[in-house]
Amino acid sequence: MFTWIIENMATIIISTVLIIMVAAVIIGMVRSKKKGKSSCGCGCAGCAMNGACHQKNQE
Repeated sequence: MFTWIIENMATIIISTVLIIMVAAVIIGMVRSKKKGKSSCGCGCAGCAMNGACHQKNQE
């Protein structure tokens, strides 16, 4: 078992770093969504879905 871990250490490290990066992006997106920020970064005025994204803020 220990030999297998040593032989695959590079793969394990790279996979761990990628998982941490993906988790950070997802957490950032969830926090932005909770704050009511748009995911696209542009304004809602020209968006075709401007009435559907932020319904609770418009009521």
